[in-house]
Amino acid sequence: MEGNWSRLLNLLLLLLSPTAFAAGVADTLGKGSNITGGGTLVSANGTFTMGFFSLGPSTNKRYYLGIWFSVSPDAVCWVANGLRPLSDNTGVLVLGDTGSLLLRDGFGQVAWSSNSTIASSSSMEAQLLETGNLVVRDQGSGNILLWQSFDHPSNTLLSGMKVGKNLWNGAEWHLTSWSSADDPSPGPYRRVLDTSGLPDFVLLEGNITKYRTGPWNGESFSGATEVLGYKDRLITLGVTNSSGEISYGYTAKPGVWTRLVVMDTGVVNRFVWENSRWNNIFEGPRDPCDEYGKCGAFGVCDVSSVASSFCRCLRGFSDASPSPWNQDTLPCRRNVKLQCSSDGGTTDGFVRVKGVKLPDTHNASVDMGITGEECKARCHANCSCVAYAAADIRGGGVPSGCVMWMDNIVDLRYVDHGQDLYLRLAKSELDKDFPLAAVVAPVASTVAALALLLLIWWRRTKTKHNASDGPWSPTMGDRSFDLPTVKMATGDFSQSHVIGEGGFAVVYKGELPDGRKVAVKRLKQSALTEKGKRDFAREVDVMANVRHGNLLRLLAYCNEDGEPSDRARLNWRLRLDIVHGVAHGVAYLHQGSEECVVHRDLKPSNVLLDDNWKPKIADFNTAKLFIKDQPDQSDLTIVVSPGYASPEYLQGEMTLKCDVYSFGVILLETLSGQRNGPTKGVILNAREFWQQDRALALLDQTVPLPVSPPDSEISSELERYIKIGLLCVQEAPENRPDMSAVVAMLTTPNSDINLLLRAAHQNEDAVTCT
Repeated sequence: MEGNWSRLLNLLLLLLSPTAFAAGVADTLGKGSNITGGGTLVSANGTFTMGFFSLGPSTNKRYYLGIWFSVSPDAVCWVANGLRPLSDNTGVLVLGDTGSLLLRDGFGQVAWSSNSTIASSSSMEAQLLETGNLVVRDQGSGNILLWQSFDHPSNTLLSGMKVGKNLWNGAEWHLTSWSSADDPSPGPYRRVLDTSGLPDFVLLEGNITKYRTGPWNGESFSGATEVLGYKDRLITLGVTNSSGEISYGYTAKPGVWTRLVVMDTGVVNRFVWENSRWNNIFEGPRDPCDEYGKCGAFGVCDVSSVASSFCRCLRGFSDASPSPWNQDTLPCRRNVKLQCSSDGGTTDGFVRVKGVKLPDTHNASVDMGITGEECKARCHANCSCVAYAAADIRGGGVPSGCVMWMDNIVDLRYVDHGQDLYLRLAKSELDKDFPLAAVVAPVASTVAALALLLLIWWRRTKTKHNASDGPWSPTMGDRSFDLPTVKMATGDFSQSHVIGEGGFAVVYKGELPDGRKVAVKRLKQSALTEKGKRDFAREVDVMANVRHGNLLRLLAYCNEDGEPSDRARLNWRLRLDIVHGVAHGVAYLHQGSEECVVHRDLKPSNVLLDDNWKPKIADFNTAKLFIKDQPDQSDLTIVVSPGYASPEYLQGEMTLKCDVYSFGVILLETLSGQRNGPTKGVILNAREFWQQDRALALLDQTVPLPVSPPDSEISSELERYIKIGLLCVQEAPENRPDMSAVVAMLTTPNSDINLLLRAAHQNEDAVTCT
């Protein structure tokens, strides 16, 4: 009975409040005012709303006080009472006499409080700012800030918020996931700024590190370089490192709505509001190489690797155990002991490891006040220093600052636009030359079309091959060149001839005495493992048995440095011809040769153009023979090219439809001139423009359109190609056409695509790979 009287009293106070009805249209809550039921606070320009919302099934709804984007009520950014939900919608938020925000349930019990108590003042108010920050201030005492929601984040980082540490009082700002999609109580995942070395944005599950972005380098976190592609357009990043705090935050550009969210699944997403929906432009962890410490000490992870675990040891180290990679087993062992003494004498040197996310720095030494050369000298003079790197690379100028690792280096991976790490090795390791791999094929190209090479190492050992050497293919000795010929073609492997480098090889441009332009791929010593030999034999076998005008006869590597200048030269018709050529090549792989081959890594960098702009599909290092209904996937290695891999392939399922999906992405990218990326931006744009009947909006703006046909005909043709591309990138593989049907759609302009698609599905079971 007492509880009922308490509830009646609470409701009576609400009805008697002079601001009970006005609060829903204001951004400010004054002393003694309250919000209840459908009442809200709305920020000055309407970007954010604060009020009550419910979660859970209709039979067990729970009510919370929160803040959300006004255009998207499901985008809740902050929750007050995540630990103590209300059982009904009779809750009341009131600003108390002493400056605390109090959330009471229908019985008058306090479910949440801001605990911002001061002496009673009539000039206190709570205000929802346009940033989404709820603040409590005393207007009569110099506008003193008593409390703000930004100091108590939930699972979302908004523009103007920060994560990090207050060095004066030890307080930390971090993000915490929800327990589930409909339960905002604190979940198991936390996003914190590790300040023990260089600032590093870390995802924890409990107290276990699951993922790092890599240390801050002045312009981004070194392992989250995707931001470089959108920060100038969307946000400004910043790290504050002062005597009072170390923190990270970002500021959105005018008119941009964005949020960084720690999902209940243990994934971090950045969403941007564009075209009336939230687009996911970043996700971490992205792939297996983002798993913290995946490759152990002195191991490096390469997501494009053909090795089953994506891991290998750094140069100068070897796998010390035949067991699977495990960060607790310390599998990489230094080949040659460092030659360094306490009196400063050393013959050691450094090798550059290019384009990586820098290792964990929590046990590293950091000095922001010295130059790169001073950093090298300091590491060289310290026998405990095993590697060093620049701490600040901002502005594209000379790197500065110094971070030195004195112990094992952990959590190293290759990333696009990554940093350089300098690894300490004994002199004898630095003097070792790389073994050579080379087979050259004639590919005349001014657009960076490159050829593959067969290992000269295989040629040398052919006459004394034994089982321990790994698999042997009769084709492997048939197209070899002697070492002097290859060295002459590449200027003795001159640095000026380097056109690309990956985790396993360096690629050089060259020219044979007869004038043929070639590329020479020089394998690194670390690639010559037993697994590497088997992979090499496989790619040569595949290449030796496929012949087609749109297939490069030998494995290739494409240099994309010339892409911007050549992009405008790819007019409308040339792009269509390229699309057609790629389609014919893939269809031949699937059904036209004696072997049925699934490429598994179709992407623009593996499509080369000769002097006549004819496409050549290249890089068969990951290709695999395929038998319909009997796919041998026991040794299937998932080689992920983000943005091009089909959903089922990411789950370990390999079918011919994997290539169809990748082809669809290539088609849409060729039309738009944009990269799809892991967020599937090109696919999303294509679908949107298709639905809005705005085909020309997808077309690359650099494409010079012909005078004839008119735009209307080009738009109609573009719509057709977009539709074909979207058919190819459907999520379910059974809904995609096979490549022969794709070729028919592309080459029969007046055909009914839907009829061709139905016919393809009817005949699909008759297609057999043997």
